[in-house]
Amino acid sequence: MTAIPPLPPGSVIGMLGGGQLGRMTALAAARLGYRTHVLCPDLDSPCAQVTDRSTLAAYTDHAALDAFATQVDVVTYEFENIPYETVRHLAARVPVRPGPDGLAVCQDRVAEKDFANRHGIGTAPWRAVGSAEELAAAVAAIGTPAVLKTRREGYDGKGQAVIRDPKDAAAAWQQLGGRPSVLEGFVDFARELSVIAARGVDGSVVCYPAVENRHRDHILSETIAPAPDLSPERAEEAERIARTLVTALDMVGLLAVELFEARDGSLLVNELAPRPHNSGHWTQDACACDQFEQLVRAVCGLPLGSTARHSDAVMQNLIGDDVLRWPEFLAEPGARLHLYGKGAPRPGRKMGHVNRLVPGPKLHK
Repeated sequence: MTAIPPLPPGSVIGMLGGGQLGRMTALAAARLGYRTHVLCPDLDSPCAQVTDRSTLAAYTDHAALDAFATQVDVVTYEFENIPYETVRHLAARVPVRPGPDGLAVCQDRVAEKDFANRHGIGTAPWRAVGSAEELAAAVAAIGTPAVLKTRREGYDGKGQAVIRDPKDAAAAWQQLGGRPSVLEGFVDFARELSVIAARGVDGSVVCYPAVENRHRDHILSETIAPAPDLSPERAEEAERIARTLVTALDMVGLLAVELFEARDGSLLVNELAPRPHNSGHWTQDACACDQFEQLVRAVCGLPLGSTARHSDAVMQNLIGDDVLRWPEFLAEPGARLHLYGKGAPRPGRKMGHVNRLVPGPKLHK
């Protein structure tokens, strides 16, 4: 592999997307002396609040993209629903990390599952669905209960419909608007885990430890790091899966791998995210190098940072009105409050998070 020189401090990272993940990445970039230029269609985005450079434009505005490309040294993104054509257009003009090919896999649930299976990694049983007739056939093949998910977009329970009886299939198809979808069989799982892997321009890979995720109303509510009572063998297998996928996708940046730990002990991939992940927020206060700095290091060609942790941690999401308890969290000894600069809270909206640390006697690998 030809050595790629690192971008020096003072270089500009182009960020597609202006949400909280972009915001926290921009803050990490500033610590290392980099500037961030955010492009997104939203006025007063959380990311733009902490940067001095921003472009307010649609992701499909080629003139704006061309101008953006001349003002940045590398481009990354903070969510995977950026249009593929946007990333491909920019990649012809400036380095984009992760690149468009990996994004194409991660933003399509069928491509994602097929990719994992082709690399020997298990998933829930699934079938691609393009019509009501194909859904009926998929339900007959997989059985119920099952969940129908749109192939693209959809997160935090959006774009999904549970099918508990074959006769409910037609209604589920209509509920999702007849969009191309995937039917997944239910997995009898004990819990959900996730691993975040980082890969550098030189192909090196580091992983944060597997964590346990707990949800409320289909939205991540709490992450426990590391996952309690996870055997060393299972933890090693979770990291192996993440290393295999981030390498096979030829990604430079981060890949979050959501996993089901089945009751029989096996690990099955649920979803992939080519970006920082909500389940990695605990690293901000518990690790030598958090996930946001790790992304900056990867995309700028710097050596990857240590994933060692000095503490165990529990991350609590602040969803909707939870954020109104901010004075309580600030008064709580040991609690680390992170707010996203968003407007009024509303149900299901992620407004911030709190990290609570359980100190250890030394850095844990």
